Amino acid sequence: MPYYIYKITQGPTALIKHLEKLEAHETFNDAKNSSRSLRAETDKPKEFSIKVMFADSELDAEEKLMQKRDAPILREWEK
Repeated sequence: MPYYIYKITQGPTALIKHLEKLEAHETFNDAKNSSRSLRAETDKPKEFSIKVMFADSELDAEEKLMQKRDAPILREWEK
């Protein structure tokens, strides 16, 4: 399964995201290094984010990126 790199821009509402596939890599190290270099090239990181997604296909990766995820629960000793 390949690793996909996406540029994610917020849409008009919090539920809508614009996804743009930038690259696909077969190994995690290649995807990690490429995403780091893409993040370093950006001047305004708050306008969009760059994410690496491990998935069966592009459709599966986009579905996973569009899912609403709950914030992790912090334990008392983690604060």
